[in-house]
Amino acid sequence: ETATKTGVKLSAHAPYFINFNAHESEKIKTSQERLLQTARIAWLCGAESIVFHAAFYLGDSPEKAYNTVKKHLRETLTQLKEENNQVWIRPETMGKHSQFGTVEEILNLCTEVEGLGICIDFAHWHARTGGFNSYREFTSILLQIEEKLGRAALDNMHIHVSGIAYGGKGEIKHLNLKESDFQYTELLKALRDYDVKGIVICESPNLEEDALLLQATYNTLLKTG
Repeated sequence: ETATKTGVKLSAHAPYFINFNAHESEKIKTSQERLLQTARIAWLCGAESIVFHAAFYLGDSPEKAYNTVKKHLRETLTQLKEENNQVWIRPETMGKHSQFGTVEEILNLCTEVEGLGICIDFAHWHARTGGFNSYREFTSILLQIEEKLGRAALDNMHIHVSGIAYGGKGEIKHLNLKESDFQYTELLKALRDYDVKGIVICESPNLEEDALLLQATYNTLLKTG
């Protein structure tokens, strides 16, 4: 009720102990239940979306992991549909090479599994690739999303932003924006120019400070055109 009155949009992050590519059936069932429980609580609270880390490859090929994740996610989304739970379920792009969650994997899941939405963590993708840290590269992701999912996806985005430390295996840890090489102003320019709508979550260690920095920077960009 408070969120509705104040115009605050709610979302939730599912537990980190989820792996839809686990090799043990019991771990798959536990992962499904954790995602279901998060979605149920989020729906009761009026949240629009939940975000989750889908899986680890665990030595499997990306193709095999993708098919396994897709199968178990479909089962989970079918259950939510039967419960008339309409919260968006959003797998997140991940920052480590060992984790399932490339931009392509997430986009393909969203086209093949009804009820899934996209969560793009731009810092994760920068850490994973060592690139994707310029205006041109940010816009290429937005164009890829629009081409695959349509303009409606850019009108209903869920985005994570932070500074990030990374190495040969990808993400190491999150950093404050000004302590990292992440070009957040260029990202905000891309979001402005493509009129992207939705939610941006700041995941820097100094959550509120960097959230205000992002807001102030974006508002300045809107004024300057």
